[in-house]
Amino acid sequence: MSLIQLSKNQSLHAALLLPVTNSVGAHLRRHFSSTETDTRTLTIETSVPYTGHKLEPPSRSVETTQKELLTFFREMSLMRRMEIAADSLYKAKLIRGFCHLYDGQEAVAVGMEAAITKKDNVITAYRDHCIYLARGGTLVGAFAELMGRRDGCSKGKGGSMHFYKKDSGFYGGHGIVGAQTPLGCGLAFAQKYLKEEHVTFTLYGDGAANQGQLFEALNMAALWDLPVILVCENNHYGMGTAEWRAAKSPAYYKRGDYVPGLKVDGMDVLAVKQACKFAKEHVLKNGPIILEMDTYRYHGHSMSDPGSTYRTRDEISGIRQERDPIERVRKLILSHDFATEKELKDTEKEVRKEVDDAIAQAKESPMPDPSELFTNVFVKGLGADAFGVDRKEIRTVLP
Repeated sequence: MSLIQLSKNQSLHAALLLPVTNSVGAHLRRHFSSTETDTRTLTIETSVPYTGHKLEPPSRSVETTQKELLTFFREMSLMRRMEIAADSLYKAKLIRGFCHLYDGQEAVAVGMEAAITKKDNVITAYRDHCIYLARGGTLVGAFAELMGRRDGCSKGKGGSMHFYKKDSGFYGGHGIVGAQTPLGCGLAFAQKYLKEEHVTFTLYGDGAANQGQLFEALNMAALWDLPVILVCENNHYGMGTAEWRAAKSPAYYKRGDYVPGLKVDGMDVLAVKQACKFAKEHVLKNGPIILEMDTYRYHGHSMSDPGSTYRTRDEISGIRQERDPIERVRKLILSHDFATEKELKDTEKEVRKEVDDAIAQAKESPMPDPSELFTNVFVKGLGADAFGVDRKEIRTVLP
């Protein structure tokens, strides 16, 4: 519910979409004929209150603009379409191996990015496609990586679980459950050591919340007052197991005990933005904080999981109807006359075309050269011999 209602005569003129490019920044921006209206500030109240642990929660009133809301709609729609397309590519066997989709959780990636800069770091687990996109990655880079092609963001060598974009402060997806949390604290240690005044967002799931390395890293981060925000993306199911079957205490924002925490509606992009802004300011002064994002994944844990054996279809459809992050923003846009239903549908059509074009381009990318198997493995200059499986015949001698 808005605290400020704009009048009918402040409605938006017809929107003009930017042309398609390979830059995701261009994908996600939208220009309007009225710069006077699209920068108008309004205040929205978050869907539910924040719940704090050892801290005073931020205000539920979030400032935004119609331009930001339309950008959020487009960003999340692009991510949703990308993940649905990845589902089809996997079923067509163009994507192999593991593939963990993010549809349903888009508000976390988009809201977090709205509160930080590219000088802040982000590191996450294997559900990483949309985080990469939010950090400035391209659709072609995403699809090429998913299909193991040379133009992928990790040169086709990482696949779904190992997206990476260091120049935007994205230190990748990681396949070992919870192993990215000490790495994230290490990134924050470097930021503090270099006195950079930036922070690291370290993302993990509810399934990883019981891993020992999380608590070891948190202990060190608290001792050294590191600028790290530990973000538990609680989608309520770790692989095929409901949180109540795996965690005696599923209040993950309280798990830090001596570390403050905040529970956030992870399906509300404005609530996520407000929480991440608050968290960034907090950790630069006080050290680590835990954010629990109450979110939901529509797909199964991975493409090998139908996602319907341990939860009902009614549960999934109920979340879609009541809490979907894209539909929530759509309703806000329409209720404030920021765009018409037709304009939003046109945006979705443009997004679909961008995704289709990116897939076509990614398919044209060649597979990595076989020699790439030996790069980034051995230290240059030390030399190494590569034998065949029989350990008798030398196949390759590396310099």
